[in-house]
Amino acid sequence: MTVPGRRSSTFSRLLRHGFTDPSGAERLLDLPELAALRDDSVLLDALGATADPDLALRGLVRLVEAQPDEERQTLTSTLLSAKPFRDRLLGVLGASEALADHLARHPRDWQALVTYEAVDLNPGVAEFEQGLAEATDPVSLRVAYRRCLLAIAARDVCGTAEVAQTAAELADLATATLRAALAIARAAAPADAAHCRLAVIAMGKCGGHELNYVSDVDVIFVAEPVDGADEGKAMQAATRLASHLMRICSETTVEGTIWPVDANLRPEGRNGPLVRTLSSHLAYYQRWAKTWEFQALLKARAVAGDPELGGEYIDAVSPLVWQAAERENFVPDVQKMRRRVVDNIPAAQVDRELKLGPGGLRDVEFAVQLLQLVHGRGDATLHSGKTLDALKALAAGGYVGRADAAQLDEAYRFLRAMEHRIQLYRLRRTHLVPEGETDLRRLGRSLGLRTDPVAELNKEWKRHASVVRRLHEKLFYRPLLDAVAQLTPGESRLSSKAAGQRLEALGYADPAAALRHLEALASGVTRKAAIQRTLLPVLLGWFADSADPDAGLLGFRKVSDALGKTPWYLRLLRDEGAAAENLARVLSAGRLAPDLLLRAPEAVAILGDPEGLKPRGRDHLEQEILAAVGRADGAEQAVAAARGVRRRELFRTAAADLIGSYGTEDSPRELDPGALVDRVGLALTDLNAATISGAVRAAVREGWGDTLPTRFAVIGMGRFGGHELGYGSDADVLFVHEPREGVDEQEAAKAANQIVTEIRRLLQVPTADPPLLIDADLRPEGKRGPMVRTLKSYAAYYHRWSLAWEAQALLRAETMAGDRELGARFIELIDPLRYPAEGLGEDAVREIRRLKARMETERLPRGADPTLHTKLGRGGLSDVEWTVQLFQMQHGWAEPGLRTTRTREALAAAHSAGLVATEEAETLDEAWVLATRVRNAVMLVRGRPGDTFPSDGRELAAVGRYLGYGPGRVGEMVDDYRRITRRARAVVEDLFYGA
Repeated sequence: MTVPGRRSSTFSRLLRHGFTDPSGAERLLDLPELAALRDDSVLLDALGATADPDLALRGLVRLVEAQPDEERQTLTSTLLSAKPFRDRLLGVLGASEALADHLARHPRDWQALVTYEAVDLNPGVAEFEQGLAEATDPVSLRVAYRRCLLAIAARDVCGTAEVAQTAAELADLATATLRAALAIARAAAPADAAHCRLAVIAMGKCGGHELNYVSDVDVIFVAEPVDGADEGKAMQAATRLASHLMRICSETTVEGTIWPVDANLRPEGRNGPLVRTLSSHLAYYQRWAKTWEFQALLKARAVAGDPELGGEYIDAVSPLVWQAAERENFVPDVQKMRRRVVDNIPAAQVDRELKLGPGGLRDVEFAVQLLQLVHGRGDATLHSGKTLDALKALAAGGYVGRADAAQLDEAYRFLRAMEHRIQLYRLRRTHLVPEGETDLRRLGRSLGLRTDPVAELNKEWKRHASVVRRLHEKLFYRPLLDAVAQLTPGESRLSSKAAGQRLEALGYADPAAALRHLEALASGVTRKAAIQRTLLPVLLGWFADSADPDAGLLGFRKVSDALGKTPWYLRLLRDEGAAAENLARVLSAGRLAPDLLLRAPEAVAILGDPEGLKPRGRDHLEQEILAAVGRADGAEQAVAAARGVRRRELFRTAAADLIGSYGTEDSPRELDPGALVDRVGLALTDLNAATISGAVRAAVREGWGDTLPTRFAVIGMGRFGGHELGYGSDADVLFVHEPREGVDEQEAAKAANQIVTEIRRLLQVPTADPPLLIDADLRPEGKRGPMVRTLKSYAAYYHRWSLAWEAQALLRAETMAGDRELGARFIELIDPLRYPAEGLGEDAVREIRRLKARMETERLPRGADPTLHTKLGRGGLSDVEWTVQLFQMQHGWAEPGLRTTRTREALAAAHSAGLVATEEAETLDEAWVLATRVRNAVMLVRGRPGDTFPSDGRELAAVGRYLGYGPGRVGEMVDDYRRITRRARAVVEDLFYGA
């Protein structure tokens, strides 16, 4: 007897054998029907070996209870004496509630699990046809089908058949079922059967001999009239037979359904006729079929009906399948189809989707099918409808690495086993991993995971899905494979000499060095090398499309050497093709962007983000920089963080500029060069302003804590104030301060000067980040004057001593950092000076013209070509800016639109005010934009600033590509520049000098 308060020994044994409800199990074992079994330890061991011992026991009780009295003893004695039968029956009952229901309804069907002959271990279509032979109607067909399914499930859960064999047996059972259904349909309509020859072509998983427990069976029907029959009537008869076959399998009866028969893969899908003749099929495929339809035909297999007609169909369509890869946009079409499937998965189910989600079964199948179609044109060993057989053949042929193939094979088998066991439980069509603890435990145990089934299952599932995702993206999902596929046979095995000749033909100046780079990038067995082997064929083409392919390849090697071990870089390389092309464009366009990229490796992620190339606004940048400064220990660390942000944003701006100028396959080049110039100027201005704000905050905190003894502001001047910075521009500034109430002026001045000295030092400390040079030479008295003044001092100076050039320089003044209110008062102070009431007098205009003429004579570098110098040359930046600024000083007091720091805005305002004619305004604007772009291009290409075109041929060509001039058009570019600036100079002579 059991002592009160203590568990019985049976209870403990049940726990040890994996029962989750031992109390309930005890009650079931005590039932009279199980009297002959309850004390047998063999039974408990067998129950404990099942996926769900509780479920198995409940199913067993139902089965025993359902037995006629004369059969019950036979069942129990067989159960105890025959281990193979015991393992099979209990294994099925512990894995499938639906098959337990079937056994309870048909209690004698357990006998289908007793036989254990050699043929029983490897049944084929003939054996299944024999099992279905007595079925004469849809109901009896369902019963017979489930009886056959019992044996398949038993072999599956007991491990007698591995997953691929199980899938093949399910496909063979489906074949036998389709044949039986067609026989029933023919028997119901003998006249129709006499009029036509009908063949059933299995597609999808059934055609591929890899069916699930519960899946649509995809078919195509092909028919021909019998000799002498009318084709139209024959097609009508065949359609009636086909429709009846579909209903026999698909409709729900008292015995449920078998599976839906889906004919939507036929020509024209749902809109097309259900049955066609062979010639009609061929006419459609030769003229109208889409790429995915040929991919679907890869698995076509004649399974039922007229075998001769079915064979003719397969023989006719097979050549079309292997020609599909020659179709235009073949690979993009296949990829688009895969992406559409993923996009249609409900967001809440993506993480549980075993078949269609990322890292799921479909990823393996699509990758294998694509490689089959690409390479199967010349290699018949790849012509298999079975995914695993095809994968093995791809590995044997060298199309897939053997290690990759082995990992994919293992992952695919595990995921298919999961799918089988999930569907087997209730025989429902689903590919979602369950969420309930009980379901996950049963699933894990069914796969042999017994220690901690749920945790082990999740771990293994995620591991295999990760392998699939990685390898699928490597083999298929990159939009680079079509470039590989376009290589003619043998190209991947070029000799070194032939490879060098090819690289030279592609525009590589040093093919020997290029081959060394390729060897360094592609050799080895690392994941990085494998990904780069996939990327390189198309990258070489993109590099060849630039002015300097050698620099692009060298840049890619440097970036890969620096970043190749970082997972996010490898993820970028697995991203959509736009990211890889963006990287190729940036690396082959010059030195600046690659240098910035190597200094800021994390910035490469920008190229893979659709929003990554959009500039960040000043508020966003200032918030990020000030937050970084606040977290830092000490001023140098703080400004280092700020300069790190600046470095990243410089790369973002340069990359966006290059990609917008070059254009990519996904994004055409920007057609408005003025928009590109404005974006660059604004982005760089916002970036430098935010960086200076961070430096001011860091210097103040280091020396004075939260509050400086004096209010302090930084005023942008020149291109900085005009929001027109280039990549090589310094930051022209003025510094202004105002002592706080109660603070001694000397103490305030000392603090202000210390701040100026410190921020200039911090922004130029030698580091891996580019310095930000602060130029204060436009201050009163120039280099001889104090670096920083009070607002009162500025007022006194400008009132008494200001020169014309200083008033002109103040046209670009705008507050950039520090105390906004103080900056606003400074702007208020200088407005009357830069926009004098009633405009400039004759003497002032004459002085400005004299200064401009002197500058043209004295400041143009010796030996420089005045027709090609972008800043001081004829029709260059200085010409346009001085002309516009003269209008601003003469008319700004009366025309509010002229009161702007920006050259193009002021020019547009002068035109709107009628001060400049339309043609003249357009000429000046075109010249200013072109000169600005040339300066930006020189910095991007050479990595250092310059005001004239490079002399090196490759650098000059790279500038031309940036400006939109293709190969061989450098001379045209230079001629265009001279023509445009000559016309601008003529306008300047008229408007500025009054010629």
